[in-house]
Amino acid sequence: MSGTVIREIVQDVWTFSRPFAIYGILPMGGRSTAIKLSDGGVWVLASTPLTPETKSKIDELGRVKYIVNADSVHYLYLAEFQRAYPDAKLIGVAETLKRMNNSSVRFDGLWGRDPPDTEYGFENDIKHCYFSGFRNKDVAFLHVASKSLIEADLLFNLPAKEQYSKCSSWLPWATLKPSSWAHQKVLQGLATDKEAMKRDARKVASWDFDRIIPCHGDVIEHDGNKAWREAYKFFID
Repeated sequence: MSGTVIREIVQDVWTFSRPFAIYGILPMGGRSTAIKLSDGGVWVLASTPLTPETKSKIDELGRVKYIVNADSVHYLYLAEFQRAYPDAKLIGVAETLKRMNNSSVRFDGLWGRDPPDTEYGFENDIKHCYFSGFRNKDVAFLHVASKSLIEADLLFNLPAKEQYSKCSSWLPWATLKPSSWAHQKVLQGLATDKEAMKRDARKVASWDFDRIIPCHGDVIEHDGNKAWREAYKFFID
């Protein structure tokens, strides 16, 4: 039986949540997110395997137009998504090229290489902010219509209860909340350029969102902007 939890978070926003443990030890959970755009196309942050049930639901939403690689370490499943949706544009992070050993994956745009004001075609629905001063070179996304922030490693909300909810014999134990001192220290440790982090953390804080959909940990359904400001207060205040 698949361990994937497929859920409609809000209209036109679906998540695909699965168990994932770093080094097979730390239970962080993994999550992909698919959004049906206003033009009928589908935008997918691809961070988990494209299982048959995942593909079936994504195909129900519409034609996949964009596959997104949210940072330099979330690239394991890009090749299978691209094989399944060869007409979709793959937009990723330039730093990913240094880590991948699969030369068959072709990118149509790269944050960190393209000019900062580059638009990729989904900006009417989804804003983006590239964190050049973050170790993993993450990108934050705002789905304007649902007031949802989608991100990979910029914010965690552990334990990953939903992502392990189909694992009856194994429960997640790692705890890392946005408001915790530990989370704030983790983010400070991942910063490679403090001034760039201040700029980008403040930009995201200025966005209008109530929900945060992280790749690792449970979805924050309410007060997401407050949670972001708490996690990033070292850079915002």
